[in-house]
Amino acid sequence: MVIRTFDIGGDKQVDYLALEPEMNPFLGYRAIRISLDRVEMFKDQLRALLMASVYGNLKVMFPMISTISEIKSIKALIEGVKGELDFKEIPYKSFEIGIMVEVPVVAVEAEKFAKHVDFFSIGTNDLLQYTVAVDRMSEKLSHLYNWYHPGLLQMIQNVVSAAHKNGIWVGICGEAASDPLLLPVYVAMNVDELSMSGSKIAELKWRLSQIDSKECGIHLEQVLEKETAEEVVAYLTNLSS
Repeated sequence: MVIRTFDIGGDKQVDYLALEPEMNPFLGYRAIRISLDRVEMFKDQLRALLMASVYGNLKVMFPMISTISEIKSIKALIEGVKGELDFKEIPYKSFEIGIMVEVPVVAVEAEKFAKHVDFFSIGTNDLLQYTVAVDRMSEKLSHLYNWYHPGLLQMIQNVVSAAHKNGIWVGICGEAASDPLLLPVYVAMNVDELSMSGSKIAELKWRLSQIDSKECGIHLEQVLEKETAEEVVAYLTNLSS
């Protein structure tokens, strides 16, 4: 099981935190930034995760990471909580530590970040909106929020390559992860895992069984050479017909 830690802020609000209104909430006080600011609350969650880890194979990912310093702070807190559990003789197991790749700087410097974690989870929804500077909740700008954007696909390729170069696994989540048109692209990139709602699994598994993985590398080169999202869609649609 992969559990994402506290990911409040942006489009996800909770009254009990009494967060102040912000002009740009998607760029503001949210996710890991709240956790590292409200340390006692964050330690409660880390303690619960460590105690739960004895019951199965647990992996934990941290959202909205933008610096390596944040990863180091998280690891230090985890070690501190482990020490508290040791003192109380409460059993726990260590878990794999991963980060959400949602901020473009992490995708650009993925090789550096890969040296500090056990896995990446590429959050396509936020990564796209930050990359193309479009609020994904805006109806007027929905035509610009397009996960077939060649630039986004190149970023995903860079992240996957950096992950595998450093011996860690990488998954994709967000709406783009369950898009059947992009399956050949993900296969060619050697993505390890796709996260999607249960209703999409059967169709995607069937489509995956129809793909010739040997040909996917050629298709990936063609896709990444396209200049617009429309060209990518046209190419992939023709491929799947």
